Amino acid sequence: MLMPSGAPPSIRKISEEHDKVFVTGCLEPQTNLPRANAVFVVLARNKELDGVIQSVKSIERHFNRWFHYPYVFLNDGDFNSTFIETITNYTSAPSEFGKIDPSMWGYPDWVDSKVAKEGIAKQGDAAIMYGGMESYHHMCRFYSGFFYKHELLQKYEWYWRLEPEIKYFCDITYDPFVHMARANKTYGFTIAVKELKETVPNIFRYASAYKRVNNITSKGLWEMFVEEPPDDTKPVPKEDPKYKPPLPEDILRNEPGTASVPEVDPDTMEGEKYNMCHFWSNFEIAKLDWFRSKEYEEFFNMMDRSGGFWMERVSAAIWSCPDKI
Repeated sequence: MLMPSGAPPSIRKISEEHDKVFVTGCLEPQTNLPRANAVFVVLARNKELDGVIQSVKSIERHFNRWFHYPYVFLNDGDFNSTFIETITNYTSAPSEFGKIDPSMWGYPDWVDSKVAKEGIAKQGDAAIMYGGMESYHHMCRFYSGFFYKHELLQKYEWYWRLEPEIKYFCDITYDPFVHMARANKTYGFTIAVKELKETVPNIFRYASAYKRVNNITSKGLWEMFVEEPPDDTKPVPKEDPKYKPPLPEDILRNEPGTASVPEVDPDTMEGEKYNMCHFWSNFEIAKLDWFRSKEYEEFFNMMDRSGGFWMERVSAAIWSCPDKI
């Protein structure tokens, strides 16, 4: 048998410019420490049983066999006995199964459902990923403004979103809930990627207008989602081939076009432009008090009334400080 030669691979150093990692490498799980008041939340239907089994087996194998956090499974319909009995056999902690109230799922009374369905159909015609799926829009709206209001979640302080058909590839031998609480964090994510512009053409307009109308001052996180303005202030040195000597003032005063209206970028609001960066919320760990705050609720209500959950593929944005993320 061939044996690998040389030194074992080293652990790559993660930048600590903005924050520090909780744990480097694998620790021996400390199962005797206090647990957080936390829960896994799974949104699924009976037909997704196999995918849910895959996800539960993975999180149990790589994390929950040591920490035994409970589960809440939510469905816009009724879970059947097969789903409940099967999932219960795979979990190492108590599980609750709940039905989503119609007020949290579907079209609210103030929405013209015909117009909303037409908007969703147009997204499907435009081949926007998931844009033509009515249930996907309901899901986005539910996770943006309602899941934390469900009666089964009222007793919890933290939640970990678990999707069907996912896999974890590494053991998580520390408790992220406890570490987040200790570090005074509010929201945890795994990846931030660029959104497709056609999926949310107006989300930045809504958010920017809300920020202005409510006199909200950025705490630092807003800048993460704004394009850096081009730096046109640096003078070009005379020895640079691109240098052009300025025209005399009397010519500038009469130069055609100098009095014309400058071009307006249709994607710019308040002099700022969305860089399309967004958190992928398929995996997230968050403090539920943040969702339940007055500030978040008011912002969600504005986004909801904008119609973006139907006419676009909108999910609610984040208002927080960088050091809370």
